[in-house]
Amino acid sequence: MIEIKDVSKWYGQFQVLTDCNTSVSKGDVMVICGPSGSGKSTLIKTVNGLEPFQKGEIVVDGTSVGGKDTNLSALRARIGMVFQNFELFPHLSVRENLTLAQVKVLKRSEDEATERGLKYLDRVGLLAHKDKFPSQLSGGQQQRVAIARALSMDPIAMLFDEPTSALDPEMINEVLDVMVGLAQEGMTMMVVTHEMGFARRVANRVVFMDKGHILEDCSKDEFFGAPRSDRAKDFLKRIIH
Repeated sequence: MIEIKDVSKWYGQFQVLTDCNTSVSKGDVMVICGPSGSGKSTLIKTVNGLEPFQKGEIVVDGTSVGGKDTNLSALRARIGMVFQNFELFPHLSVRENLTLAQVKVLKRSEDEATERGLKYLDRVGLLAHKDKFPSQLSGGQQQRVAIARALSMDPIAMLFDEPTSALDPEMINEVLDVMVGLAQEGMTMMVVTHEMGFARRVANRVVFMDKGHILEDCSKDEFFGAPRSDRAKDFLKRIIH
C-alpha cells in the first residue's frame, strides 16, 4: 500500500533523510522508533506530502506522492494523520471539528458528515462531549477527537506522529487503547512513537532510525529479540530499562 524508495531530504545543507527504503502492506502496523532528531517525523510526513523530499519515490496505493500531477489534497483525504499536538480548531465544537473536512473536501452533506463523525466519536468513547470545545477537554480526549476526525474521512491508512508525547502519563493509555483497537480491526498504520509497550503488543513491523538512516526494518520479534545494529541494541537497553 505504501512504498518508500531511496528517499532523501535536505533542509538547506543538512540532510535529514538518507536513502530510506521501506514498504507497508495492507493491514500492517509499522512502528517507527529511534532517538530524537533521527528523522522519524520527517519520514512519516513525506508519505502524504506534508514534507517535500528531493530524491527518491513514494507511492501510496498507486499514486506517486512527488508526482507533478498528483493532487495532494485528494491524497491526504485518503490518509489519516494524527499529530503530536492534536491540531483541532479551537473555535469549533467537537462536532464541527469532525464534520468540516468531510463537507469541504469530500463534499458530504452536513447530515451525512455529522452522522459519520458522531459514529467515530462514539467509537473513541466521547459521544457525550460532542458539543464541547477543545479547551474543555483533557489532552487525551482531544487526541481521541483527532483520531475520530481522521477516521471520519474513511482513510485507507493512518499515520500517527508521536500521538502520546504531549500527554500526561495517565492520559497515554486512553489514546493507545483506541490505537490498539484500530490495529486489531485491520487498519493499516504507521506510528512514530517511543511507546515500546505498544510496539510489542500491536506492531508487526518495526523500523529503527538514527541520523536520517533506516538501520533496522524487521519484524517485531526480530527487533526486540535480536536487533542487528549496535545502535538499536543501545537504544533498546536505554528505553526499556
